[in-house]
Amino acid sequence: MRNFNRRTLFFVLFISGALSAHTFAQTPEQLFEHGNVLYRAGDYRGAAALYDSIINQGYRSAEVYFNLGNSRYRLEQLAQAVLAYERAARLKPRDPDIEHNLRLLSVKTIDRIEPVPEIFFVQWMRAAGSLLSAETVKVLFLCFWILFFASLAVLAVVVRSGILHGARIVMIGSFVCICAWGVLMGIQSLEDTTSNDSIITGQTVTAKSSPDVKSVDAFVIHEGLKVKMTDAVAGWVKITLADGKVGWIEAAQCEKI
Repeated sequence: MRNFNRRTLFFVLFISGALSAHTFAQTPEQLFEHGNVLYRAGDYRGAAALYDSIINQGYRSAEVYFNLGNSRYRLEQLAQAVLAYERAARLKPRDPDIEHNLRLLSVKTIDRIEPVPEIFFVQWMRAAGSLLSAETVKVLFLCFWILFFASLAVLAVVVRSGILHGARIVMIGSFVCICAWGVLMGIQSLEDTTSNDSIITGQTVTAKSSPDVKSVDAFVIHEGLKVKMTDAVAGWVKITLADGKVGWIEAAQCEKI
């Protein structure tokens, strides 16, 4: 009996190890497809776990975050669904499906906060920065740099007037595009460095007037609300609401996008 138990234990450990190695060896694409299969079968928790595993391996894509948001929504995890959709929107701006789901979840959030109007040129900068993803802007910037130097090389080598005229047009056009994409890159970089948007993950959160449990209550907010973090002190973060209200909450009650 003892020998049988040892052999059985060895066999179980071997099979478990083989299955774990197989799961670990799966590519992100395979995990993604497996997650989609589980989602269609109604196993939303299993699907979410697979999408999370892809992200934990260091892979980021709007599609993974979007499907993760769908799974979290099905599991009625409002804050985590909003967080996933917001991260998807960062990677794929202006996507109609992502925007639709975020609007849908905004209806389900308890808080209704009217944002403070922004100066018109700040609105223009934000709109311009959200037209394309940062990766796309960088690729376009690099392409026009290459085109610019290629036209310079043509001007330095070719002597035919027709080709020279075309090369000058390409050079001027590519230079203008370099400037435009460079400005857009700067706007997006500034947004990335100054943006501390976060999602409230606590179901009901009481913001304080200072980073102290005994301080005066400032206001009450609920899960799924988008706020901006502006400071952090010893386990507390200072948040600003869209209407300008400022308060302190415990860091564990929100998660940065």
